[in-house]
Amino acid sequence: MATRTRLLRELKGKTEEFSLNNVGDDLMIWQAIIQGPSDSPYADGKFTIEFRVPENYPFAPPKARFITRIFHPNVHFDTGDICLDVLKSDWSPAWSLEALCRAIVALLSAPNADSPLNCDAGNMIRAGDMRAYNSMARMYTIEFAQERNLN
Repeated sequence: MATRTRLLRELKGKTEEFSLNNVGDDLMIWQAIIQGPSDSPYADGKFTIEFRVPENYPFAPPKARFITRIFHPNVHFDTGDICLDVLKSDWSPAWSLEALCRAIVALLSAPNADSPLNCDAGNMIRAGDMRAYNSMARMYTIEFAQERNLN
C-alpha cells in the first residue's frame, strides 16, 4: 500500500523536465524519455528508459534499463541495464523516479569507466581515446535516438 501511495504521489508531482509516466494501468512499470545532454555526444538524442518498481519501493530501488540502444560504458550493450550507484548501494527512500532520471542524464555527461557494463566503451575512455568513444556514442545517438527526416 505504501508503494502505491508513493507512486501516485510521484505521478501527481512530476515536472515537465522529463516525459515520465507509468505504462498503462500498471503503477509498477514506468517509462521516461530523456534528452541527451547538450555537452555530450548524446546531444539531440531522445532516450527511453524503463523503470520496474519493486513491491518494497521506496525502500528498494527500481530496476532501470535503456530501451533505446546507446553506447556508454555504464550501460549494458545488449540489455540496456544501467550501472549507477544510486540504483544499488547508494539508494535511499529520498530518491524518486524523477531524481533517477536526473542522475542518468548526469551519467551521460560524466561516464564512469571504472565500472563498465560495456567494456569496449570503458576501454576507450580508460585508454584516453575520447575521440573514438565520442564518435561511437554519437553514431549510436544518430542511428537510434534521433528522429529521422523521412522525406
